[in-house]
Amino acid sequence: MTVRRRLLGALLGTVLSTTAAAQTAAPTLSRPTTPESAPTADGFIQRWLILEPIGADGLTDSAVRAAVKKVYFPDQLTVVPHDGDTVTVGDAPLRWHAVDTKLYNVNLFHFARAQGKPTSNVLFWAVTVVNSPREMPDIRLAIGSNAASVWWVNGKEVIGIYNDRQTVIDDGVSRRLTLQKGPNIVRAAIINGGGATDFCARFLDREYRPIKDITVSLADRQ
Repeated sequence: MTVRRRLLGALLGTVLSTTAAAQTAAPTLSRPTTPESAPTADGFIQRWLILEPIGADGLTDSAVRAAVKKVYFPDQLTVVPHDGDTVTVGDAPLRWHAVDTKLYNVNLFHFARAQGKPTSNVLFWAVTVVNSPREMPDIRLAIGSNAASVWWVNGKEVIGIYNDRQTVIDDGVSRRLTLQKGPNIVRAAIINGGGATDFCARFLDREYRPIKDITVSLADRQ
């Protein structure tokens, strides 16, 4: 009887451990396994470095502007981090994670839950490197997010959307900009109030067609 109880206890422990792991998995996200990735057939960027979430409150224009202007860690608007790098925000060490999404969007709820981090009233920093085979003038960054977000390309702010909203493809479209030949740094700050949270991004040409002849990597190759 004692042996049976031990076996049942071990089996139950395995089931509970497996269930807990499934609950904290990020089913739409995986670790990159190649140096570069191509966008989807519709031009969506699937590879990003994401920082574990920082506490934030408010989705209005003024609240979001205040949140993204606050200095949480050194060089937050210029750094191109590496997978596993850490920064300290307040007294908390936060880690950068390299992810590929299986979908057109990046599910930040899955990401945060997999790290055991909060998903509500938080700010996520996301960075990627878009490698262009040539200079591309007159293109636009098109984004969607749940909820508010602000975006930069090569250090210049290009688009922001505010308030509580669902992710809609091309919900925000920047003014015309130029992708330089070689690496271009795309950076975003996404702020969520509560519930689901995700984002998507792609570049559109002057005819609003998705740009697909680019690659995406996680570090500046120069």
